[in-house]
Amino acid sequence: MTDTTDTTTTLPPASPSTTNARFVHGNEGYFALVWRRFRRSVMGMIGLVMVIGLLLMALFADFVAPVDPRANGIGFAPPDHISFFEPDGSFTFVPRIYPIVETDELDPVTFQPMNGPDLKNPHVLSLFVRGFDYKILWLIPSNIHLFGSRDGAPIHLLGTDKFGRDILSRGIVGSRISLTIALIVVFITTTVGTTIGITSGYMGGRIDAWVQRFVELVLAFPQLPLYLALTSLIPITAPSNVFIAFVIGVMAALGWAQLSREVRGKTLALARVEYVRAAMAIGAGDGRIIFRHILPNVMSHVIVGVTLAIPTIVLLESFLGFLGFAVKPPLISWGLMLQDTGAFSVIGSYPWILSPVVFVLITVFAFNALGDGLRDAIDPY
Repeated sequence: MTDTTDTTTTLPPASPSTTNARFVHGNEGYFALVWRRFRRSVMGMIGLVMVIGLLLMALFADFVAPVDPRANGIGFAPPDHISFFEPDGSFTFVPRIYPIVETDELDPVTFQPMNGPDLKNPHVLSLFVRGFDYKILWLIPSNIHLFGSRDGAPIHLLGTDKFGRDILSRGIVGSRISLTIALIVVFITTTVGTTIGITSGYMGGRIDAWVQRFVELVLAFPQLPLYLALTSLIPITAPSNVFIAFVIGVMAALGWAQLSREVRGKTLALARVEYVRAAMAIGAGDGRIIFRHILPNVMSHVIVGVTLAIPTIVLLESFLGFLGFAVKPPLISWGLMLQDTGAFSVIGSYPWILSPVVFVLITVFAFNALGDGLRDAIDPY
């Protein structure tokens, strides 16, 4: 009688760390997967940080602005230069600004007093200094600012405009209006365009045909002349809030059609997939199919479209403001600030007046970089 031996090999139990890692990876959600892909994009992360910084700057604009944006001073004053040297030439870690004043020296040609730095009265820069009064989030009174001069003297790191107002502070405060207009317009166009696009693509038939003819009519309008014609209908004496609301309405009325056409195309493709047909077969309602099966699959395209549409609206608002058809004083926006650059003589003599362009460029780059990163993370193929 032959003796049999059990040759079954017993595998050692998996370690808890390995089991948890497999469990987490196997049950990783969609948004966690998108975030993991997005973190690999260097430009996308840079855009995300810049967008967060822009939104925080707009929300706490009065705290970040070093000078009262409506205070007048010397017109077309050049930017102040930050120095790390004492009047005797020794180095210091505390930055300071030497204001430009008239000196005792005379110009050899015009015999006019020459301007130069006032080495005897420097303005020492510091963080969390006291300045003009404002309200945090329009509720809490305060006079603390992120940076400025310790003695409360005005500093102009980007110079002043023709009325002597600080360009840096006006650009920071103006981000509220420019970004608010862009965000509201994009929210309206996204909501309307997505709703009409999904409904048109899902319903099909005559409804889809009539809706698409209307979309083509909106897309056929030359937008720039129409913007100028519609915004010129408002009387110059109209309140600023009414003017902004009308501008937002005009931009939203002309901006939803392109997104609607794109969403309709994706809806037509999704309506033919198996799980949508299965939902129809078991008698699911149209609302459930649209909001539970089609809309989540369209949102990836919509999110990317939103991040790429915001810089377009910012550029459009800046262009209309430059032409005088956007925000009116006393409100501040980047487009309104660019009106001072209308004359070539002004640009040639005072080039720092173009500084508001920097705010627009940073915003456009930040949202474009964020949109590109999201697009690669949502659809890597």
